[in-house]
Parts: sequence; C-alpha cells; structure tokens
Amino acid sequence: MRINERRSLWRRMRPYFTVFDGPLAMILFLLLATGLVTLYSAGIDFPGRVESQVRNIIVAFVIMWIAANVPPQTLLRLAVPLYTVGIALLVAVFLFGTIKKGARRWLHVGIDIQPSEIMKIAMPLMLAWFFQQRAGMLRWHSFLIAAVLLVIPLGLIAKQPDLGTALLVLASGFYVIFLAGLSWKALAALVAAGAASLPVAWSMMHDYQRERIMTLIDPTSDPLGKGFHIIQSTIAIGSGGVTGKGWLKGTQAYLEFIPERTTDFIFSVYSEEFGLIGILFLLFLYLLLIGRGLMIAANAPSLFTRLLAGAITMIFFTYAFVNMGMVSGILPVVGVPLPFMSYGGTALITLGLGAGILMSVQRHRKLVQT
Repeated sequence: MRINERRSLWRRMRPYFTVFDGPLAMILFLLLATGLVTLYSAGIDFPGRVESQVRNIIVAFVIMWIAANVPPQTLLRLAVPLYTVGIALLVAVFLFGTIKKGARRWLHVGIDIQPSEIMKIAMPLMLAWFFQQRAGMLRWHSFLIAAVLLVIPLGLIAKQPDLGTALLVLASGFYVIFLAGLSWKALAALVAAGAASLPVAWSMMHDYQRERIMTLIDPTSDPLGKGFHIIQSTIAIGSGGVTGKGWLKGTQAYLEFIPERTTDFIFSVYSEEFGLIGILFLLFLYLLLIGRGLMIAANAPSLFTRLLAGAITMIFFTYAFVNMGMVSGILPVVGVPLPFMSYGGTALITLGLGAGILMSVQRHRKLVQT
C-alpha cells in the first residue's frame, strides 16, 4: 500500500519536476560549472566566494523552477502589474533612493533592493503583452507607443545613473519592438537619428562616462589611472595564448592586476588560464544557448510567447557580447556581468528567471492562447 501511495504521489508531482528543457538545462549547467571553476581561481584571495556563489545558484535554480511552472497565460496577466510596480519603484528610487558611490540606485525596504533589475524582465513582458493585444492590426503609432513605454523606465534608470542596466533594459525592449515587425526603413531612421544626437548625448553625459569613452579610444593616455583596467585585462587575455597558462596558474589575477576579477572581468581570468581553446569553448556554449532560445521562440504558439522568448534570448546575447567586448577593449566599461559566469546574486537570479520563462514557453508550446 505504501509503495502504491509513493507511486501515486510521484505521478502527481512528476510534472513539476519535468518542466526543465533538457538541452537548455545542460547548456546552463556547463556554463555554471565553468563559472565556478573560474571563480575558484579568480577568488582565491576572497574566501567564501565560491560557497556564496553556490548559494546564489541554488536561489536562481529555485526561481527558474518556479518560472518554468508558470504558464504563459499567467505571464501575460502579470505583464502590466509587474511593469507598473517596476515604474513605481523606480520613481521611489528617484525620490527616496539610497546613494552609494555617487549613484542613487537602491531602495531601502528593510534590505537594499535595486528596482532597475525588475525592468530587465518587466520590459519585454510589457511590450510583448502590448503587441499581443494589437496582433493583426499593428500600425506605425503602435511602435511609437511601444517606444514611449520603453523610454519611461529607461530615463529613470539613466538618471540614477546606471548605464549598464539602462543598456540592458534598452536592448530588451528594442528586441521586442524589432521582432514585432519594425521595418528596416524605420530602423535606419532610428540609427540616423541616434548618430545625429551624439553631440547632445555627449553634453548630457557625466564626467566619468566621458572618461570611459576616451579611455576606450586610447587607454594608454592614462596607463596608471583610467586606462589601467583595460590595459591589464587585454594583457591577461593575450597572454593566455592558444592553450592558456593552466588552471590556477594565471599571473595577472594572482598579482592583482585584473580589477573586479570575480565579477565583471572574470572573462580575463578565464582567458589567461584557458587560452584561445577555452575562449572558443565558451563561445560555443553561448552560441548553443542563443540557438536553443531562438528555437524555442520559433516554436512558440503565440505572438506574445514568440516575442518574449526571442527578446530574452537576445538579452543573453547582449550580456555576453557587451561583457566580452568591454574586457577586450572594444566597448566602454559599463558594468555588465558575464552571464552565468560572473559572481553575484542579483544578475544570476534575473538570468535564471529569464531561463525559466524560456522553459515555460517550451513546455506550453502546444497550447493556443487567446
């Protein structure tokens, strides 16, 4: 009787434990494992970093499991409330936020939270909902309204200032608008308008933001100051050669030349120790991640799920591209972590939530939404 009861319980609970998409879960496992191996080396002078990251992974795993169990219909209903709450919290940060290191990005509610992180998921949810409501009757003004919905949180985040998060929120919203059918003519016009507004944008930048761009152009102009980080990072990447110096044998990290080596610059540590072969392996994993996400988006049953899955997948791409670009000296340093590799709980939870949504879309792909 007890055996039958256990079997019956397992049959009832099994659907909740089979929500994970196998290929996507395997790719994430390999990325997280690679990240922990690199973090152990990069954080050898920071006791407890690996243990703390394992706890972050467990929390992200739980968030991913919960999201994977939430049907897309529920996500559709949550889009507007989540976006509204996110905007309200950003306004609260603007009025009452806690200032740290010259930036007003946090809101103290017993603990310090960073509401801008919510918008990385709330933004594509909201825009995907918006276009779902107008499926089959999109006009030029639909894209204009979508742009307004994107600009509101973007302005509040940029005001904090938080260029890295603003870039990711902008990307998440733009991908939805583009995938919804933005014409190439309109896209070209936006690019032209953006190029024409560069002088105005330059005048509105903070001094440290201008310094980052000037450092990108010529890091050797201040090799012991603003350009030090980029110079040491590129040295680490180049010194890895083809096969790398070997795990735990990187000199740039151990001599503390690489800044933020467990977070934003962990790719430099990885490249020095594993070389070109390791870089190609990592790029292959990210290509698999993006490819699987786009496959899920292509097979999604509705406009809402296609736009949402496509945008989340391209957010993963943006994280990886911007991080690798900035530590390689081809993009300004904007504080974007390497997805599923860098140390930190907030970004990992956000990424885990996005992966969970992809799994939910894949699991419910046979359902037709109304």
